[in-house]
Amino acid sequence: MASPRAADLADALASMRQQQPLTHCLTNIVAAPWTANVLLAAGAAPAMVDNPHEAAGFAQVASAVLVNLGTPYDDTSAAMRVAASAAAEHGTPWVLDPVAVGGLPQRTELAAELLDARPAVVRGNASEVLALGGGGGGRGVDSTDDPAAAMDAARALAGEHGCVVAVSGPVDRLTDGDTVVRVANGHEWLTRVTGVGCALGALMAAYAGSVDDRLTAAVAATAHLTVAADVAAETTRGPGSFAVSLLDELAILMPRTLAERVRLS
Repeated sequence: MASPRAADLADALASMRQQQPLTHCLTNIVAAPWTANVLLAAGAAPAMVDNPHEAAGFAQVASAVLVNLGTPYDDTSAAMRVAASAAAEHGTPWVLDPVAVGGLPQRTELAAELLDARPAVVRGNASEVLALGGGGGGRGVDSTDDPAAAMDAARALAGEHGCVVAVSGPVDRLTDGDTVVRVANGHEWLTRVTGVGCALGALMAAYAGSVDDRLTAAVAATAHLTVAADVAAETTRGPGSFAVSLLDELAILMPRTLAERVRLS
């Protein structure tokens, strides 16, 4: 498949904002409010429905679903299973964020089970992606591996499960198993704000719910967040003011500016 161009990402941003995709988030308690704010700022409509009695039904009517394994309690794990299954059955694109898999058996087993429901995108750091292929994982939620070292595992995972795999890092790397796209935007303060990676998974879901091509959707979401971060960092002094400015820049970033500032390879 051809690699998405900057113009394709601009079109994806315009389409996402026009459609305002209803994005069903089953995410962790640390990141939930921030994730909702990021989606709202970007132009999507968040819904934080994470109980097993409603998750399947909501996954059927949502534009897209995020399943984030940050805090997998028994009830939320059950909700994740039924939401992913319902999404797969009804053709709703969904994103798996396998937070801290590898070192903790419960979430590692849950991630392996959820992969059978064919996510559209798997988003994680290098250690998490390697862990899905049988590696040991990182240090909690932090990666101990270089993103470049995870690309063989990412390609294999994408090919086996028919999905896009996004490996986050100083340079984000995304692959559908054949094409590899690198996005070199972003700022170090992204790692100093709780829940940014989790919110990126939700943003990928929002784009997947409004853009047909999954690789373009995942790259566009990555570019939207990281280009906004570049702009936000230009006028802020540290992580606190940066976080507020990042929401502003997510909201006001224009498609033309995205195309001009994104660094693709």
